[in-house]
Amino acid sequence: MTSPRLPAGPITLAGKRVSRLGLGTMRLTGPGTWGPPRDPATAIRVLREAVHIQGITHLDTADAYGPHTVEELICRALRPYPDRLLIATKVGMVRPGPDLWRPLGRPEYLRAAVEASLRRLASARLDLCYLHRIDPAVPLEDQVGELRQLQVEGKIGHIGLSKVSVGQIRSASTEIHVAAVQNACNQAEPDDPAMDYCRVQDIPYVAYRPLNAGALISAGRAGDMLSWLLDQGDHVAPIPGASSPRHLRDLIAAVRLLEPARPR
Repeated sequence: MTSPRLPAGPITLAGKRVSRLGLGTMRLTGPGTWGPPRDPATAIRVLREAVHIQGITHLDTADAYGPHTVEELICRALRPYPDRLLIATKVGMVRPGPDLWRPLGRPEYLRAAVEASLRRLASARLDLCYLHRIDPAVPLEDQVGELRQLQVEGKIGHIGLSKVSVGQIRSASTEIHVAAVQNACNQAEPDDPAMDYCRVQDIPYVAYRPLNAGALISAGRAGDMLSWLLDQGDHVAPIPGASSPRHLRDLIAAVRLLEPARPR
């Protein structure tokens, strides 16, 4: 099957040429990003339509989504994985309960989390693994150093950082090659110095929460916001979420509708 052309063309991320418009998978869980979705079959249809019909080749997930729920859904929906598909996951966050998130960056925990993600995804390697949050209680060099060791062992292909400042990117870069930075960016949070820093440093910038947790969808501005993000530079890759196939199609259609007006 030939997938339709997605807006804005591809981006090189973790060594693969993938769609700049990716899919964030946090919404494929229960309320509070806790437990399974109300309809797991619908969540599986979202994943399959995104990859096999809409041509999205960049999926973003985390072991904390559920926790563990979405990695398991991705395996059920998409394995064997197409060669063109990049699955990015994140480790370094624990979930005491619904809507509760705590960073945990102890090296032994990060190693165990990576091993568990490999099992859930039924994969020999995580193509792109982000440090979900920097744990202030653990030296940064110990956190990224453990991920680097897992990279040496072949269990991680590329290492990214999530929700970080320019200073933190600089500090981590003394220990690892930062393959991607994932920060929140939307109309309510438009000014992130890391976006320009990543442009200069040639680091892909993955914009999470691009629709402000759905607020811009209800306002009918999803296409405007996603197009604005895509226009910030070829290094920017938004990852909006979708909880149903119709929602996914509406997001992609909104961007395609505005694409002719975007400068080339």
